[in-house]
Amino acid sequence: MSAPTTTDPVARARDAAARESWAEAYELLHDHDRHPERGLTADDLSVLADSAWWSGHVDESVAARLRAHAAYLAADDHRGAGLTSWWLYYEYAGLGRPAAAAGWLHRARHHLEDLPDCPEQCFLAMTAAEEASAHGDHESALAATRRMTALALACGSPDLLALARQSESRVLLAAGRRAEGLALLDEAMCAVSAGELSGMVTGWLYCLALTQCMEAADFARAVEWTNAAMEWCAPPWTGRPPDGNADTGTAPDTEDPSAALAPLPMTVPSGENPFRGVCRAHRVEVLDLLGAWALAEAEARQACREVPVDCLESAAAAYYAAGDVQRRQGRLEAAAVSYGHAHELGRIPQPGLALLRLAQGRADAAVAGVDLALACRNDPDHDVLGRARLLAARTEVALAVRDLPGAAKAAADLAALAGAADGDVPLLRALADTALGSVALAERRPGALLPLRRALAGWLELRVPYEAAQVRMLLAAACRAAGDEEAARLELGTARAVFERLGAVPDARRAAALLGGVSRRRLPGGLTAREAEVLRLVASGGTNKDIAGALVISEHTVARHLNNIFAKLGVGSRTSATAYAYAHGLV
Repeated sequence: MSAPTTTDPVARARDAAARESWAEAYELLHDHDRHPERGLTADDLSVLADSAWWSGHVDESVAARLRAHAAYLAADDHRGAGLTSWWLYYEYAGLGRPAAAAGWLHRARHHLEDLPDCPEQCFLAMTAAEEASAHGDHESALAATRRMTALALACGSPDLLALARQSESRVLLAAGRRAEGLALLDEAMCAVSAGELSGMVTGWLYCLALTQCMEAADFARAVEWTNAAMEWCAPPWTGRPPDGNADTGTAPDTEDPSAALAPLPMTVPSGENPFRGVCRAHRVEVLDLLGAWALAEAEARQACREVPVDCLESAAAAYYAAGDVQRRQGRLEAAAVSYGHAHELGRIPQPGLALLRLAQGRADAAVAGVDLALACRNDPDHDVLGRARLLAARTEVALAVRDLPGAAKAAADLAALAGAADGDVPLLRALADTALGSVALAERRPGALLPLRRALAGWLELRVPYEAAQVRMLLAAACRAAGDEEAARLELGTARAVFERLGAVPDARRAAALLGGVSRRRLPGGLTAREAEVLRLVASGGTNKDIAGALVISEHTVARHLNNIFAKLGVGSRTSATAYAYAHGLV
């Protein structure tokens, strides 16, 4: 749309808002509003509130909306007053003022509930669905979302219809109807990807969809929508990421734990997309799972700078994800700082903090932390992935303190959670198989290999390298227990290479130590290392002369080694010795 030719700043601001040029609209209305004699209408005050929010001036947005409500009320416009009341409820809730939010929600209902059907009532229906779902009343929640859909269809609003679809999908997912819920979410996101919606609803749906996908453990959808969200959020004025490290993947210098992440600002710069920090925080969690740790930490830094003051839970998520990266890299003090920031912003930093305490040798604190977190999240319908991760950590911590019954129970609960999902959920299945296999291995049961191989296949399919390498470590132990030393060496070597590539220093050292232990392990039959070399060459068909040439020794020495080998193994021929070599993994 071309800019208007009028010199009237209010008309120009209205046009800028219609084009979603929020910084321009804010500057025009903000300057105009500084002169008391130049009054703004209720609609203009609503535009000022919207543009102030988009420009990072949350306090001004609330103030302008309060004035807009008074103006609508003075004009006896209950639809305008009701919608403004709902937005005040939403903004106050984001600012952590629940009493004020509850008052404005009650006022929104007072304005709108007795009116004939109108688009503004969609927002009341959406809130009613959220409240009913939070209380486990899925039937009432679905009824509210379907009323929202009917209202949206009646008024022909693509924004409201997409919000209705998303709201219903959330209720269905909470009710355990995964396939239906994800299908509706995909339908809502079609409108997003097609560019059919306003900027507010587009950003809103990206945030909601990313949260839903991660809570439902749908990693593939989370990756897809995270990438799409960041493309939508990208500033048009530059082709490079805002953070200097973000385009190279270079890990920031965070040797000083106090500088683990940059301080959190209270506003975003004027004119920037306030959804960017929120979407970037979701991206950090995806990058963490994909093994792009340096980029994940750089993105976490940037997310904490960009998150607006009314979305601080996203900053908490970014701090937490950064703590997980730092913990796995062995930067334990920096991880403690990041988890502390996440806690300050209202997030329980578990299970990461429990695993950090375990790495610090504080096993009692690890057990207490993960148990308390599980007690606070007994409802498996909400954030399935969060509960699954807690159960996986509970299994790991219990095994570390030799609490085999506790580990077995946590693994069984995790398997039940994965089995209860509507349809196959690869991420949950991989977590459950890892836990079941680790418990079977600790109990010295012969059935550990099967779940561990399933777990490895699952992590590889999901392209999640760190967890795959951890399973390889368990597989190495299981193979070694079964007498397959060669398979153990292969698994440990691959795990070590992955850990080194990721920068998981403690795990890489552990893999290297175990790999050396396998190589130095006592050979079967009491053979010496030189005798084992001779036996391998015999098994490959070498003659005494061939073996002497390969090992640079005399044929007489080869014959002496063979006599010793036959005596130690209790065999009388080269054929029997070869069979022994194959049976004991020496070839």
